[in-house]
Amino acid sequence: MDEALSGAESIDSPPPSPGLSRSPSYANSVTNSDDWDFPPMDKLTVFDFLDQFTLPQQLEKINKRIQLQSETLKKHRDKVKLQYVRHKETVLKKTDVELEKYKDKFSQGLDKLVDKWGDTKVISSREKIAFVVGVCNIFITGLLIGGHPEWVHIWYSLQLLYFMPVRYYTYHKRGYHYFLADLCYFVNVLLLLSIWVFPNSRRLMIATYCLAYGNNAWAIAMWRNSLVFHSLDKVTSLFIHIMPPVVLHCLVHCVDPVIIEAKFPAISRVKNIEHYGLREMIIWATIPYGIWQISYHLLITVRRRDKIAAGRPTSFTWLRKSYSKTWIGKLVLRLPTNLQESAFMFIQYSYAVITMLPCPFWFYHRSFSALFISAVGLWSVYNGAIYYIDVFGTRFQKELEQLKKDVARWKEAPPSPQTTPSDENTQKDAGDGHKNDNLENIEPLNMKTTTTASSREETKQGSEVRERNVTTSVTTQTTPR
Repeated sequence: MDEALSGAESIDSPPPSPGLSRSPSYANSVTNSDDWDFPPMDKLTVFDFLDQFTLPQQLEKINKRIQLQSETLKKHRDKVKLQYVRHKETVLKKTDVELEKYKDKFSQGLDKLVDKWGDTKVISSREKIAFVVGVCNIFITGLLIGGHPEWVHIWYSLQLLYFMPVRYYTYHKRGYHYFLADLCYFVNVLLLLSIWVFPNSRRLMIATYCLAYGNNAWAIAMWRNSLVFHSLDKVTSLFIHIMPPVVLHCLVHCVDPVIIEAKFPAISRVKNIEHYGLREMIIWATIPYGIWQISYHLLITVRRRDKIAAGRPTSFTWLRKSYSKTWIGKLVLRLPTNLQESAFMFIQYSYAVITMLPCPFWFYHRSFSALFISAVGLWSVYNGAIYYIDVFGTRFQKELEQLKKDVARWKEAPPSPQTTPSDENTQKDAGDGHKNDNLENIEPLNMKTTTTASSREETKQGSEVRERNVTTSVTTQTTPR
């Protein structure tokens, strides 16, 4: 009997009423009334009437499902909105940082430009003092040579007391103190000894004269000494090389012979009584030169070899680097390393002897001695002109051109791309068909966010467009259609 009833139920009962669906197929079936298929009235059973009592339960179940979807979409919307705000703040901060960097770099370039232009407000006190000392030195020295040559050696000694401590301090601070053992400083020591300690020594006077007119004077060309008034270092270097021959020229040719005979008898005897030839001058000049060369080799080259190898500069390393492209530099560099220093010492002594050859001529002829000193002085002036015009001016021009290139590059640089997290969230949700289907039919949400005060008007407009795109993709519909 039960089987018969179940069979009849399966035959006579109408098909179950379709559940509510948001699919397009069901929506089309609802809009088209001709597609409804009701069973005939004569075939209705009691089960059809009982089946209508389950409809509220099904509706309640559907409503719960819709509410659950709505809450899920709201959470997703809040999450996307938070990510968007965070990413937006990050992009705006990055833009502000890049803008500040651009402003700082531009302002630094302008500051450097103003500094290189030589504004007197930023020139250091040391350079001011060096300029004043250099100019005053020229005027006072010229005044003493022309009016009171007997005071030149005193003026030289006073200046040496000022320049040498400054030179020692600056060179020791920069790691250049091995240069203080060079021959030019040794010649100044010999001159002080000849003036104040041994004024009767003819051999010391002759050796000092030959080395001063030889190595020291010609070193202005070799070491490129220049008359640059604002540089205390360059003024000191020029003083060390040019003042010894200037002092000796005044003592030998300009001072009254009576004063010379009383204060410097060695000069008077060599000039008037004992005439020294070229051979005697070179021999007596070679003795102090040899003492200096051996001492320099033992105390600097040998004892300080490790520090020199570590990068501490000396006259040998400087000349080897400066004249590496000349024929004599290439000749020395082709030799084995252990023979390069010996070759350098031989070349240096040969250079000293060659520069001593005209010394007898300078000693016994006042006019030629004056012309020689004037020539080396003009050479230093020419080197100073090269520094001011070629070196200093070219350096300034290069920095100005580099600044122009930087400004042009900054102007032509494209703005950094600013992306929103909406694309990333769309890619993440691409695999989730359920969420994408629900996100397709979402009404826009009025969501507003504020930008920082430093952002520009274009950034604000772009932000509003991105806000509309994101809010369109995260707003949900809470009621069924």
